Amino acid sequence: MQSFINYLGCGTFYEYKQIVFFRVSKFVDIVDKLIPFFIKYPIVGIKYLDFIDLIKIKDLMVNKEHLNLTGLDKIKKIKSGMNRGRISEYT
Repeated sequence: MQSFINYLGCGTFYEYKQIVFFRVSKFVDIVDKLIPFFIKYPIVGIKYLDFIDLIKIKDLMVNKEHLNLTGLDKIKKIKSGMNRGRISEYT
């Protein structure tokens, strides 16, 4: 995991109950490093749909829509459908 962090030049990791978590908290790192990495090396499977949703949220934030209630509602709606909230033929 440390090699991945070194490669990207951002993020931290921690372990909890045999699970490793990777976190990038700086928005600029998400936009400039993490998203381009996963565009170049696409995620396979249903998690790809969460990645597409992340890009939608990033676009809303870049356009400053998160600064008004309508934009926040859009972000909340997208987020509610991510991860375990996603309804698909695979679940």
